[in-house]
Amino acid sequence: MTVHQIPNSLQLDTFWMPFTANRQFKAAPRMFVSAKDMHYTTSDGRKVLDGTAGLWCVNAGHCRPKITEAIQHQAAELDYAPAFQMGHPIVFELANRLVDIAPKGMDHVFFTNSGSESVETALKMAIAYHRMKGEGARTRLIGRERGYHGVNFGGISVGGIVSNRKMFGTLLGGVDHMPHTHLPEKNAFSKGVPEYGAELANELERIVALHDASTIAAVIVEPVAGSTGVILPPKGYLQKLREICTKHGILLIFDEVITGFGRLGAPFAADYFGVTPDIMTTAKGVSNGVIPMGAVFVKKEIHDAFMTGPEHMIEFFHGYTYSGNPIACAAALGTLDTYKEEGLLTRGEELAPYWEDALHSLKGEPHVIDIRNIGLIGAIELAPIAGQPTKRAFSAFVKAFERGALIRTTGDIIALSPPLIITKGQINELIDHLRDVLRSID
Repeated sequence: MTVHQIPNSLQLDTFWMPFTANRQFKAAPRMFVSAKDMHYTTSDGRKVLDGTAGLWCVNAGHCRPKITEAIQHQAAELDYAPAFQMGHPIVFELANRLVDIAPKGMDHVFFTNSGSESVETALKMAIAYHRMKGEGARTRLIGRERGYHGVNFGGISVGGIVSNRKMFGTLLGGVDHMPHTHLPEKNAFSKGVPEYGAELANELERIVALHDASTIAAVIVEPVAGSTGVILPPKGYLQKLREICTKHGILLIFDEVITGFGRLGAPFAADYFGVTPDIMTTAKGVSNGVIPMGAVFVKKEIHDAFMTGPEHMIEFFHGYTYSGNPIACAAALGTLDTYKEEGLLTRGEELAPYWEDALHSLKGEPHVIDIRNIGLIGAIELAPIAGQPTKRAFSAFVKAFERGALIRTTGDIIALSPPLIITKGQINELIDHLRDVLRSID
């Protein structure tokens, strides 16, 4: 059997697929069997242009040599070592390398295995920090409508996407939400950061007045909300949030699982917007999606607040079996080397104007009611079919795959986030695919 063949006997029913219409998929499977640079190869030998960097994670493109070699070498030398009361050199090397590119003042890194775990870690850090500072009443967490912060109970509690919340009961107590910043009536077809909506940050003051600042531990937001369909922060919005949090002694957490590692044309969204949070969650791009890994960045004062009491005692009772896994660390170091050598953390800045023009050329195509973009992220919002939400966008997803392009859909929104190695010619190809798809769907 060649790598591109799938045996007829392959049993699909046993794998309960995540975030998938399982019955639809298993009736007509879409299988990838290999990948290189900007393309996947399907089981029937077709090339598919990756318009989503996998799931927002393959920022450096697929099967890059430095990453592959680093994993191979590490697997043969040290496959696993515990991070509880033990260490291995590569995890400390990686932490230092990450701090070197982090926003100024974010001096410490805590390793996880995913964006969901990074969020849970950040929320626990925030609550524990206030307890360490003698403000144990600060337990309340504030999220935002339409926010996505992973799938664990903390993440879905502070998140604000209804389909992630409605099935799982009462979730965490003491959580409140700010309004989202999606204002299509004022900001439709904006190019880059929209003009209107910064005043929505003042809703945080209303929430503080309702609960009192002395009960609030942290505010968590995505600088750019990705999974809900690319919702951008209005001009000045993040700056206002920063001011309000500082004023009231509330920690500000940026969820940069999607925006981290060059997606906006700067290493992090914190750099792009000039706003430094107290805690920053990352994953996805840290290891190019190759081996699961996440990293939570914290300011020195948060880390140091825990470094008290007897030196033989555990300061922060939290972690994961695979925190700082050696092979994941090797993958991340190979990723950082690739980013550096190819200038990928800032390449998005050069391509962003071309990407913007190409994306907005779809204005006026059938069903398109809004287009949004920032860095190398784009969203095309479609008018839903009456009484059948999500169906039109899903149809676009299937037709794009059949044509040779991978896109992502959430609700009736097409979201795009190609690998940072994409060329102008490949941008044109991706947009041409989408134009044809939009003209072919009902």
